[in-house]
Amino acid sequence: MRFISEEESAALVDHAMAFDAARAALIAAVAPGTTLFPAVLGHGSEPTNRFSIKSGSTADYAGLKVGSFWPGNPDRGLPRHNSVILLFDQDVGRIDTVIEAGRVNAYRTAAADAVAASVLARPDSKTLAVFGAGNQAEFEAAALARVLPIRTVLVVARDSAKVAGFAERLAGQGASGLDVRAASPQEACEAADIIVTATPARAPLFEAAWVRPGTHVAAMGADAKGKQELPPALLERATLFCDLPEQSRTIGEFQHASAQAQGGLTAIGDVLRSGEGARTERDQITVFDSSGIALQDLTIARAILAKADARL
Repeated sequence: MRFISEEESAALVDHAMAFDAARAALIAAVAPGTTLFPAVLGHGSEPTNRFSIKSGSTADYAGLKVGSFWPGNPDRGLPRHNSVILLFDQDVGRIDTVIEAGRVNAYRTAAADAVAASVLARPDSKTLAVFGAGNQAEFEAAALARVLPIRTVLVVARDSAKVAGFAERLAGQGASGLDVRAASPQEACEAADIIVTATPARAPLFEAAWVRPGTHVAAMGADAKGKQELPPALLERATLFCDLPEQSRTIGEFQHASAQAQGGLTAIGDVLRSGEGARTERDQITVFDSSGIALQDLTIARAILAKADARL
């Protein structure tokens, strides 16, 4: 059995790898022969310590990802989020590879939003509004700045102190020269070409009326029943895309959409595969819900293995 530690996987991953892996995974999700199984949500002995198991298979590979969220970890000097990816040897049913992937998960999650934005956002998008100032928010901003001409990042955070150092941390990920500053929810939305929500919220973070025509919105915080970041009214006036429609309707952001809106969901993989059905008008509002699918983890795990082998 092959084992790649957190330190090793973190040294191997980068935004370019994550983007390519996410794009391949989202296309594979809509391909014949792919199966994505319902997410399993659980918790530790303390109900606030939560974990999820996402699994899937294609004709070429199969496996699962266990992601955990332990909110008290920062008091121990540890990250709240952790992740482990397991790949099967499909011939004998044993685990072939185990990859600790906490940092990899941050790259992979941001990459899915960047892939979607590359076909849904206006190509001249320059102003990004990010709701949340945690670790994931930084990866989201850096990933989007790779594929779009982002110049300004407006950060909406309950603790404005967390915005300090945001630009420096982005520069550490290759996204330098950005104007990063704190903003109120309304100010950020009214100025934004792209809005990203990266929070554990259970209620809308802003008003639908604040979102300008032509804005692209990426929501990635909703991954369980009851979680919500976007106002339902926005979903009624936008064109809706997601990674996996059946999952988005049950545990993703679109669990809060009307039945009519839910019926109009488009899997982003279909857009990527066909090259059709993305943004059709400049003033169109697009929303991408990224509830996360196992193929993203399995595809980036295979990329990490390939890069590790190339260095041997």
